[in-house]
Amino acid sequence: MTGPMKDEQAATGAQKRYEIAEDVLRSNIESGTLPPGLVLLEGPIAEILQISRAPVQRALQTLEAEGLVHRFAGRGFLVGRPGTDIEPNRTDIKALGMIVPRHADEALQSRSSWERIYNQVEADVAGCVVFGRYRLVEMELANHFNVSRTVVRDVLTRLRERGLVRKNQSSHWIAGPLTAQTVKDHFVLRKMLEPPAIRLGARAVCPARLEALLHRLRAAEETSAAGSLHEIEPIQAEFIECCVLAGPNERLKDLVHNNLMPVTATDRLLRRLGLPGDPAIITELRLIAELLLRGATEAAVSMMETHLEACLNRTIAQMKIVAIIPGPGVTAAYLTPVLD
Repeated sequence: MTGPMKDEQAATGAQKRYEIAEDVLRSNIESGTLPPGLVLLEGPIAEILQISRAPVQRALQTLEAEGLVHRFAGRGFLVGRPGTDIEPNRTDIKALGMIVPRHADEALQSRSSWERIYNQVEADVAGCVVFGRYRLVEMELANHFNVSRTVVRDVLTRLRERGLVRKNQSSHWIAGPLTAQTVKDHFVLRKMLEPPAIRLGARAVCPARLEALLHRLRAAEETSAAGSLHEIEPIQAEFIECCVLAGPNERLKDLVHNNLMPVTATDRLLRRLGLPGDPAIITELRLIAELLLRGATEAAVSMMETHLEACLNRTIAQMKIVAIIPGPGVTAAYLTPVLD
């Protein structure tokens, strides 16, 4: 859509967060508030809109498809159409006074309470489970975030759906321990689900989206060759959406997403502990994408199997390093270590 932002009724009604983010960014680009060449990064935009990065990422991908922004040999997107040879402008977007209309802001912030605290709880849990087993106390969690126990149960239920917490025989909420065996179990499921998903969905892969992903992977590969790795997690997420989950099977998509949650949490924790990402990840994903673009489906499936085996070996190797690191000095007040 071009022109003025959608009307207030649409923005506050059925629109999803990424659609509202699209409208806000599109309006600010078309008005010139976000000038040609400005580097758009997911993190600062998410902070301004007070939402997570995922809807911002999807909004930027839509704007890229519309030609309002484009990727370049660096992090993020540039405002403007591709091929215009615009010099990157790295002005802090927060200093430009991006306009967020009141109805859009209210719509973005009208999320249910569990959504507002979920990301923080997930981060707190992920930050400790590699070091042992922890109990999450509902009342302490409710007091910590000043929410009801109903909201807390919503959060814990969603964490359980993603395999990050469970209930023990005493009906206590337990997180961890994240061990080499649990990681191996998740990768067994990845090998069962993801290569066949590539085979099933190969004909449905969007060529334009695949081309854009390849451009992003090649840029990331060049960056990693220079000794810097950025945005591995969002690139991996885009790869999964574009190459693995192109088919229409919604149940398969749910299974893949839910199984990936603990894997992603493990990777995030390892990065937070200072362990570096491996540039080989980008190269492996690039090879799979290139094979799919050439129509070599079975070769792409085989390469995906090789990639998953390599990812498992890398993760296990890094977990062995973590095993000799002392446990976290501070954890959230609602997380209580469980002594064996």
